[in-house]
Amino acid sequence: MAESLGISTQAFDKWGVEPVARIGRETFFDVRSVVDNRVGKLDPIHQPDDDIDPLAEQKLIQERLRLTKAQSEAQELKNEVTRRVLIPADFITFTLSKLIPEIAATMDTLPMTMRRRHTDLEARHLDTLEREATKIRNACAKYAGLLPELIDEYLDSTE
Repeated sequence: MAESLGISTQAFDKWGVEPVARIGRETFFDVRSVVDNRVGKLDPIHQPDDDIDPLAEQKLIQERLRLTKAQSEAQELKNEVTRRVLIPADFITFTLSKLIPEIAATMDTLPMTMRRRHTDLEARHLDTLEREATKIRNACAKYAGLLPELIDEYLDSTE
């Protein structure tokens, strides 16, 4: 039997195959017992451990689906930005941070400009204009600091 398998008799003896029959010093094996022995030795190697979660494959599939969905949503948002349907909040913050100081500066000079160009305006009109311009300047300064909070408030209200 060892010769037909291409191994030494000592190696075959180490396999521990149960003989079918013994006649004198001769030992007889059938192919079925050799195959069963080898399959029995290989099975524990190829069998999964009991420690492995039986639902691991299902969990892996679910995680892949979740990741694919997240990637799909991210790509859709990028496409909408590219098509100019959406504008990133950072861009809006940047733009308004440039615009608000300009509005405040213009409102700061408005009463003086009105005084120079329209000399026929009375002092009470110019005082009222200056008070309103001050309110607008203060609102602009306050708004610049509140912008991140306002974005959060808007997003919370749309959910």
